[in-house]
Amino acid sequence: MSLHPGRQRISSGIPYADGYWPLASTFWWVEVDESMVGIPVLARRLMQIQATIVARCLPDIVNKISEKLNANVAHLQSMPKNLSSIAEAVTAFMQIMGSAKDSLRKILLRGEFDEYLDEEGMHCTARLAEMLDRYSEKLQNCPESNFAKDFLLEELEVLEETKGICLPNFLPHVAFLTCLQRKIGRISSTPVEFVSNVWEYIGGVVLKVLMQYSELYLQLQNATRRAAQSLMAKVKERAIDRVVEIVQMEKCTDFTCNPEYMGEWNKLMEKQVVFLQNIDYLFKPSTFVLEGIGEVDLEKLRERRHLVQQAFDLRMRMVAYWKTVLRRLVDSVALHLLFTVQGLVNKELEDEVVSQVVGPQGEGLQRMLEETPAVAAKREKLKRTACSRSQGRWWLKSWTGSPRRTWRSISLLKESREVVAQIMDRVSTADMEN
Repeated sequence: MSLHPGRQRISSGIPYADGYWPLASTFWWVEVDESMVGIPVLARRLMQIQATIVARCLPDIVNKISEKLNANVAHLQSMPKNLSSIAEAVTAFMQIMGSAKDSLRKILLRGEFDEYLDEEGMHCTARLAEMLDRYSEKLQNCPESNFAKDFLLEELEVLEETKGICLPNFLPHVAFLTCLQRKIGRISSTPVEFVSNVWEYIGGVVLKVLMQYSELYLQLQNATRRAAQSLMAKVKERAIDRVVEIVQMEKCTDFTCNPEYMGEWNKLMEKQVVFLQNIDYLFKPSTFVLEGIGEVDLEKLRERRHLVQQAFDLRMRMVAYWKTVLRRLVDSVALHLLFTVQGLVNKELEDEVVSQVVGPQGEGLQRMLEETPAVAAKREKLKRTACSRSQGRWWLKSWTGSPRRTWRSISLLKESREVVAQIMDRVSTADMEN
């Protein structure tokens, strides 16, 4: 049987080291129909595969582009309006100050903190009440409030130094004032420290609120920060001066119209007879528990028995009056704090910011019209990105609507690859810049 020359070559094989390769079994595809082989057929098949894959992936791409587009549009809308006139600048500035004042009234005066639910540091009325409680507790527990320690020793010393040529049963007023001034002098730093800490805290709250509402206008924010810091420094200094004045008033003289003073003093003096009896008898215990005072030492008092009665009266007057002094140091400071905070929020803050930020000639408002290069560039990029993504999203939706038609269009697939690449490149670039 005669064979085709080509088939003959195939059956004969090709030589190699140990024999021949059987080409007939290797090149079986030579008998395949020509309509199923060749570069054009391969290209069509690859395009079909590519179209199927792209059609399957494009919905996810559309969703991602939509998310990025919405995020960029939201970011673009959140950016400050590009002000073009002094009237717009005035309106924007007054809106910022109005919103800041309303927020400060809520958190500093009314105790509302719905804007800062998860920020305990911004729950201002609660934090201020806690600071006042700690201040009061510190005064109540200070060494000067422990009247059992070194009982009557300071009073005896003062009485010896203030004695004069007079009847022995009269208590010198100067002795009481001397003891009072010494005790108040030892605690004078506590009210000042409290006020300083309070206004440091309030200053931080005010600054945070102002920065939050002016963050869209960087030109305004820096000037607002300086104005707020300057005002808080002045208010803090004023408050400290006022507290120092309150302390000095307490040291100046002794006075109260509170009837509790006389009631407390009479109650304490009822124990004087029993106390003096324990002083007179040398074989009595060396300590004595005095109601309202605590356990006191008697050994050192027996040596100066002639002044103990006056010293006891002086100490009981001081115990009764000291409670009034501490209450006034807490109440006066608290009232001054609330009064100053109210004035700060309602008037002083706005006046200071307007005077320093706006300026006498309106320079601050002029600066608000000048958009910084960084903000302008960012705005332009967001606009371009949003536009490109919007166009790309429309194209992708129209493209995925009929994927089968694209199998016949090589040019459309090429266009799809280019558009998707451009869109995703723009998305990545914008994300990195943002």
